[in-house]
Amino acid sequence: MKQMGRVLLLQARVIGTLVLRETRASFGTSQFGYLWAIITPAAGVAVLVMLFSVIGRQPPFGSSLALFFATGILTLEFYTKLSNTLMTTFDANKALLTYPLIKETDAIFARVILISATYLLIMILFYGGLIVLGLAELPVYPEQLMFAFAATTLFGFGMGTLNAVVVSLWDSWSHIEKILTRPLFFLSGVFYIPSNLPPEAVAALRWNPVLHLVEWFRAGYYTNYDSSVLDRSYPLGLAMLFILLGLGGERLYRKKRTRV
Repeated sequence: MKQMGRVLLLQARVIGTLVLRETRASFGTSQFGYLWAIITPAAGVAVLVMLFSVIGRQPPFGSSLALFFATGILTLEFYTKLSNTLMTTFDANKALLTYPLIKETDAIFARVILISATYLLIMILFYGGLIVLGLAELPVYPEQLMFAFAATTLFGFGMGTLNAVVVSLWDSWSHIEKILTRPLFFLSGVFYIPSNLPPEAVAALRWNPVLHLVEWFRAGYYTNYDSSVLDRSYPLGLAMLFILLGLGGERLYRKKRTRV
């Protein structure tokens, strides 16, 4: 047990060091770099709200257009950031991976921790700002918001790890993946309530796991948000499958790389 404790402590130190390295590499040594990472998503939501307010757009649900868009856009951006950033983990850390103590999974876990912590802070500050400005109420089911956040983290982690393995074997996948995921902005319920669409559209959209994550966030924030689309087990099941495939593929690729 003592030996296992030492191993776990060493692993935690390695991942902690990698998190600090990723922070400096992503945001620089200046505090403004991290601040900019927080401001950018918030500014994007603010611009969209301003544009739709000018044209007289009413919120599809609730009384706050900013809150409705935020629950969709921030969820989608969180997943996209995780998936895209993890995809480049192996190439970005080739020099570090020559050290025996550092494995590919350590670099992946470090990025997941950093991105998740960043977006958790972004959401707390953005939703808190809306509450202070009177543009939103307190979430009705805060525990569901945390569950939705955790589910989004797992799904982004699984998809990002699987993408990283595929890219390491086939470079062109990074370009193909961007093309395939671009429609997510329109297919994930960011600007509308999926339950209000025709049954044929709902039947097609419910295959999109990100849509369920967005609906999960809204069901946790709003009262009486009755979603006929939401299936919490669907994104969670896919997340577990992708994590198993991604970590299994990473292990297999690591063995092949070692033999070479």
